[in-house]
Amino acid sequence: MKHAMKAAMAVTLIALFGNASADNKSECVGMVKKAGEFLAANGKDKTLAEINNPKGQFSHGEIYLFASDHVPNWDSNKDRTITLAHGANPKLVGKDMTDLKDADGFAFVKRMAEIASSKSGEGWTDYKWPNPVTKAIEQKTTFTKRIEPLVISCGVYK
Repeated sequence: MKHAMKAAMAVTLIALFGNASADNKSECVGMVKKAGEFLAANGKDKTLAEINNPKGQFSHGEIYLFASDHVPNWDSNKDRTITLAHGANPKLVGKDMTDLKDADGFAFVKRMAEIASSKSGEGWTDYKWPNPVTKAIEQKTTFTKRIEPLVISCGVYK
């Protein structure tokens, strides 16, 4: 009986707060690292083309890569983040995403840029984003890693 109650409580907590499984988070980290290896072997242009390919190795349904170029703009003293590749939405390529906020007003792109600019150059960001499979706005957690000359990210919906 105790086990059944604990299981029911766990299901309730997951339903209320979401759960990005460790396997999905590991898949994100692995996919970003694989993109780094691809970048080292094939260069920036081929890597961006492969990330943009919806049937390529870096796009698996709701788990996909996107890449940006975190560009310091010395004239205005403001950093900009331009999307260079996006595995789920090619309309975002070439767009300045710097000031983008999620449904709650959180400036998640700025947070990803801070992570990429940090000493470790990698980390996770939580925000809300449209799921390309369900079309609903959902909680998402995204792993971002600076892999010169790009910033490559992969997220999983909770």
